[in-house]
Order: sequence, then structure tokens, then C-alpha cells
Amino acid sequence: MSSEGTLNDLYLEWLYKNFVGAVSHPNPSRSHWKLAKQLYKTQFIWCVLNDENRAEDGKALRHEFINDCSIEDIEVNWLQEDCSVLEMLIGLACRASSMTMGVPGDWFWKLLSNLEIQSYNDRVYSPIIMEEVDAVITRLLDRNYEQDGVGGLFPMHNARKDQRHVELWSQLQEYVLEGDFLEHGP
Repeated sequence: MSSEGTLNDLYLEWLYKNFVGAVSHPNPSRSHWKLAKQLYKTQFIWCVLNDENRAEDGKALRHEFINDCSIEDIEVNWLQEDCSVLEMLIGLACRASSMTMGVPGDWFWKLLSNLEIQSYNDRVYSPIIMEEVDAVITRLLDRNYEQDGVGGLFPMHNARKDQRHVELWSQLQEYVLEGDFLEHGP
């Protein structure tokens, strides 16, 4: 990815570099660029009260990007565009890291692992994988996972409530309280 692309290209590159992995990784088995692009192109649509806050967390990353890259003359429309699934996941990973001793990148990979899409590197990415990722994201957004959170972002061992009806922030808090949440990156 060159730094001469559109604002969205530059922003996606910044998100990837800061939270996912090395932008120009020469080994497609270690790169997840195609997955990140698909998650970025997918709008985060929330259906549970207060999950709009997760969208705002994701959109707040845009301000970090602008500051980090010293970008001027940003159109207000770009800042107000809908949050992507990638932004929501990274924003949630940043929130999780502030609650724990983990770092946002590790949390991001834990969330992908919980969704069972962490192994979709650039070497295996194909139209079939894209469809599988779409199905996983649809399951997440529509809350069509198990009551205990299995199939979603936060599978619980002892869920006290039906996780399909619990805001993501509360799911994260309960997940952290259960412990055993961070392993290694991709």
C-alpha cells in the first residue's frame, strides 16, 4: 500500500499498521490485509441499546489518525461517516486493553479468534473465504450466536444473561471478569 492513496486508503493503512500487523509483510501467510479491507468495507450496524457507543469508539480512531499523521483540511463528512466493523473491533480492543494488562493489538486478535476468522490470511483468502467472513459478520451484527456468546465476540463459560441481548460493553466486562481472555497474536 502506498501512501499516495485516498484518505480512506491512508486511514486503513494506519489502522492496519497500528493495530493489526506490518503493512508490507512479504509473507502472505502472515498478512491479513485482505481480511482487514473486508472488515473496513463492512458497516457496523448495531441493534442493541448502547452499542452505538462502540460505533463512536471506532469513529474516534479517525481523530487519532488525523493527529498522528498531521493531516489538515479533513471534510466533516468523512469524520461522520458510518463506523466500519474493523473500526468497531479496534475501538473495542482499545477499550479492552484499558481494562486489562493487554495491548489493543492482542485484543484485536483475540476478538478475531473468538469469531474464528483469525486464520484467514492473504494466502488463503478467496471468494469462498470472503463469503464465510460475510456470514460471520452477519451473525455478529444480527446477534445470531449462542446465548452464552459462542459465535460472537465474547464466549462466556458462565453467562448470567442471554448475550444476544446484552450490549457489547457489558459482554466485554463480564468476559474480562471470567479471566482466561488473552493468548498470543495471529
